[in-house]
This record gives sequence, C-alpha cells and structure tokens, in this order.
Amino acid sequence: MTCLSMASEEQLALSSLIKSVHQQLRNSSIESSDPEQVWREHLQNHELLNQYAKAMQKLATRYWDKNMQITSKKANCRIDWVVNSCREYFMLGSNSLLYLFRDKEDQIMKIINESHDYKHSAYLISNIKLLDVGSCYNPFSAFPEFEVTAIDIAPAQETVELCDFLEVSLVDVKPVSSRPIEHLVRSYYDAVVFSLLLEYLPASEQRLKCCLKAYDVLKPEGILLIITPDSRHQGANAKLMKNWRFTLGLMGFTRIKLEKLEHVTCMVFRKAIFREVPERWCRIHKEGYMEPVLCIPQDYNNSSLSVSNVTDNIEQHRDNDETKIKDMFRGLPFVDDEIG
Repeated sequence: MTCLSMASEEQLALSSLIKSVHQQLRNSSIESSDPEQVWREHLQNHELLNQYAKAMQKLATRYWDKNMQITSKKANCRIDWVVNSCREYFMLGSNSLLYLFRDKEDQIMKIINESHDYKHSAYLISNIKLLDVGSCYNPFSAFPEFEVTAIDIAPAQETVELCDFLEVSLVDVKPVSSRPIEHLVRSYYDAVVFSLLLEYLPASEQRLKCCLKAYDVLKPEGILLIITPDSRHQGANAKLMKNWRFTLGLMGFTRIKLEKLEHVTCMVFRKAIFREVPERWCRIHKEGYMEPVLCIPQDYNNSSLSVSNVTDNIEQHRDNDETKIKDMFRGLPFVDDEIG
C-alpha cells in the first residue's frame, strides 16, 4: 500500500469522525428539543472532545494546508484568506477598507437622515486584536500583525486557551489573565474569526447566540470573519447565505465581503457604527423566505424541507430613498450582485 493511499485512508477516517460528531449533535438536538442540554452533555465527554480536536488539527495541518501548497492553490487557503482580508481592512492606512466603508455608512445615513453629521475618530491600531473561536491549533499566531486570543472547548496545543465561547461571561474591563479564560471584554477585539465553527453547533439558536456574542466583543467597525464548508458550485447555497446576511444585518452587521473558495464559503461582516444602516438594508431586501435564523445545509439532510424549493416572495415596494440606498451598497467593493 502506498503512502498516498494510506494518507487518503487516514484523511477519510478523520473527516468521518468530524462529520459523525456534527451529525450526532444535530440528531440529538432534534430528538431532545433541547440543544442547550445536548451541548452541555457534549462538553462533558472529554474523550470525544480530545479525539475531535486531534482530528481537526491533523486534517488542517497534514492535509488541507499541505494540499494547498502542493497543488499551488494557496488562494484557496482559509488561513491566508483571513490574513489577507484583515490586512485589506485594517492595515492600508487611509486606503484601508475600514475608512471606505465608514464613508459609505455616512453617505447612507445622510439619505436616512439629512441632518446626520457625525465626527469620527481615527481607528487606531498597531497589531490587530484577533479572537479565534474554535481555534484548535492557533494558526494565526504565525503572523506578526496579530495579537491573538485563541480559544477552544478542547485545545489541541498549549497556546490555545480553554473556553466555551457560548457560555463565557463578558466584562467591561480587561481582567487579569487566567487559565482557563473566565471572561472576555466587550468592545475589545478588532476581528473575530469563526473558521469551520458554526456548523459544529447543533442548532440555529446556538449559532445566533455565537454571532451575538461576537458582536458584543467587537469594537465598532470591527469585523467578524466566517468560514463555512461548501463544496457545491457557486450560488448553490445562495438563499442560505442571503438569509445569513439578513439575520446578521438585524444584529447590526453589514456584510462587506463574500467569496467562494474551493471547499468553503468565506464572509466578512462589519460591526456597523450606525445600526440603522444594516437594519434598513434588511427592510429593503427582505424576501418572503427570510427569517432570523442561521441554518446550514446539513440541517436539511433529514428533512422534507429543501433550500432549493423555498418559494421566493420578493417585496415589490421600493421608494426613492430605498433605491438610493441600494445603489450605495452596490458601489461597495467585494459586494456581490445579490442585492439587486
């Protein structure tokens, strides 16, 4: 048996373990109707948590990252995508996307309220304070521009802190460092990363809770970067992604980037300075199937409900102000064409 076939067998076994854990969590949540209790019981299964953490670390370091280098597909590397997205948004001085989107927010607020006149302060940053949730092995520590807080329910190495993001309490002042982490600080982080995290959580309610907590720990104008598995063709899960945009918009996020890589969909959401901007976007673009939930394709595997057969019921009413605001959004870089 060749090394390649042995490696392929190992990769398949690791992937099967990850998928089986996710599937069991979803099934148990449906059967019990209490996802919170299912999650609490999962956290007590330390042997399974450690198996899962080791499997994720091996998949990432032995296969995903290595395959990208061998096949010259680093453009599809999720780690590089996060790093480059943060650099473009924060690290280009007055040309940073942060300031472009700030200007666009002001223009839209002027349409909403003609008397809008907000005096901004410079967004001061040396190193990007990055919270990597579900980090596993802390890949972003290799990049000098980041000041990383890496957390996981089952750390795969010592630089990752033990912490359940769903349950950790929030405080207003940075506490003395502790292990495990008992508190996180509100409005402290420049960036929060959910890389292959939300699909681990068995129910929409927990994914919503996770994103709301990210909103709370981000500074105004900070960004939430979400990477979710997606091996289907571009646009196959468009309705789900549009509903994610709608749901996070209601929280106060503006989606500023969506990119389909080889096996994942990647998104950047900006914590808006003015909640009126994403909330108004939601009112303008709400379609009949949209509701404030965060579903993933796997949620539909055992259901008669299919994402593809959800009926569109696009609201027809558009007044002049709404048309102007849509045009503003269309002019933003990296915004896809689904706003039309």
